[in-house]
Amino acid sequence: MKAVLHKFGALFMALVVLFSTLSFTVDMHYCGHTLIDFSLDEADNCLMKSIMPENSNGCSSMQKMNCCSDVEITFEGQDELKISFDQLSLNHQVFLTAITNTFLDLLQPVEENKIPFDGYPPPILVQDIQVLYETFLI
Repeated sequence: MKAVLHKFGALFMALVVLFSTLSFTVDMHYCGHTLIDFSLDEADNCLMKSIMPENSNGCSSMQKMNCCSDVEITFEGQDELKISFDQLSLNHQVFLTAITNTFLDLLQPVEENKIPFDGYPPPILVQDIQVLYETFLI
């Protein structure tokens, strides 16, 4: 279960880094209020030829009427992933140092409970004191 959770976390973090740095541009070509072409590369400006009747001049007449427009939407990702430790304020540096030391201490292996008198034998009982005084806990 721990290995599966570890793999899932690693995959999730890789996808977060990928999508935070991903940049792309969407080009759209409108004629009037109608979307004619949609592309991630470059929208074709003259697809109106297939839509326009044969007797018109296609895009040239539409461009003369000034009703065609191109819309470009750009999604820019993060360019710099590494944040320098020097750019952080003093409070953040102290906090990160304390958290790092705390977690490193938690990851240290736990030592077995040491018994300081383990090497010494127990005292030799000459007589059983409870039987001698006849005091028994009930």
